[in-house]
Amino acid sequence: MKRIFYILSFLVLAQASAQKNIYESNRFDQLSEGHKILAIIPFFAHLDLKDEISKKELRSLEEKEGYAVQNALETYFSKRKKKKKFSVEFQNIKNTNAILAQNNITFDNIDVYTIKELSKILGVDGIISGNIDLNVLLSKGVSTEFSFMDYFSGSADYGRIGVKISDGASGKLLWKYEKQINKKSGKNTNDFIDRMMKLAARKFPYDREKRKDRKKETG
Repeated sequence: MKRIFYILSFLVLAQASAQKNIYESNRFDQLSEGHKILAIIPFFAHLDLKDEISKKELRSLEEKEGYAVQNALETYFSKRKKKKKFSVEFQNIKNTNAILAQNNITFDNIDVYTIKELSKILGVDGIISGNIDLNVLLSKGVSTEFSFMDYFSGSADYGRIGVKISDGASGKLLWKYEKQINKKSGKNTNDFIDRMMKLAARKFPYDREKRKDRKKETG
């Protein structure tokens, strides 16, 4: 019985924490009214690894982590899409990356383009982007075994992620979700993103149920 209580307490605290780390624009409904398709672009990644490696190798690893998050988000949205959970479609990331490449936009220079420019180039209504800071290679898989001593030593902390949705026409930030990454978060990028987004599911702005609830409140 005690174990069930602790599990329920953890889930409630996790959900509360997820909600505190979520921002949604008060103009979301107005700016997203005609949104039909969003693109997920590679995330900006910053690695702070203990191993001594060259700048070139570090940049290559950061690129890998950035694309891993892009892929993991597409996997999550694809699973939920089958259950008709969303009011928008998501551009296939292979198409997204191909269009970017055709326009000479790479992981190294994508940050010089504005949201409005990227949306126009990709032919979408909005952009899902973000940053991830890591001290491990999450895409390769990490240890999920932990003890209380890990928290005192700091070895349980792997980094932080921020997921953003921006309006393509105006470039305005519509929604943002920030989350700490630690040993409880998941064993790899796909596992972590799946767990993270499930915690924020009811707060995801394009969730059909959330939009229904909002309409009831304003109706």
